[in-house]
Amino acid sequence: MATEPINEEIAGTCVDSYGSAVGMPQLCFEWFPNQILWLVITLVVIFLVLSRIALPRIAAVLAERQGTIDSDISAAETLKLQAEAAEAAYQKALTDARAQAQGIAKETRAAIQKDLDAAIEKADTEIAAKTAQSEKAIADIRASALDSVEIVAKEAAVDLVQALGINANDADIVAAVDSQLKG
Repeated sequence: MATEPINEEIAGTCVDSYGSAVGMPQLCFEWFPNQILWLVITLVVIFLVLSRIALPRIAAVLAERQGTIDSDISAAETLKLQAEAAEAAYQKALTDARAQAQGIAKETRAAIQKDLDAAIEKADTEIAAKTAQSEKAIADIRASALDSVEIVAKEAAVDLVQALGINANDADIVAAVDSQLKG
């Protein structure tokens, strides 16, 4: 058998007489150089595929993401500055509105006070006029009351004297009442 010596030459320690591997072929030291060669070739092919095709695509995606992130951050900073400016404008407008409201309230209070002072002055004038009228009316009433009292007193004295049955002249009775009223 001519193939047996070839098998025996190939065989070695990792292969039995039938050409089957004994144990794990990866651990056979006789096959290490062949495995290392194919490992290096495979790694070089993987490196070339990754460096020429996959890594540029990944780098482009990462660069695009970084660009998007940077633009979003700059947009956020811009919006933050705008928000701060809007808040400052709001605070200024609020302060101005409060000052304006206080001014309006002060002006309104002054106008109301002016109207109130005018109304009080008018009322005081009216009250003084009515007081003067009332005092005049009271003086007139007193004067007429005194006249009425005098008349009533004279008539009552005349009636009283006649009721008592005393003969007296009406003119003498009236003169006596006048003298008593004067003091």
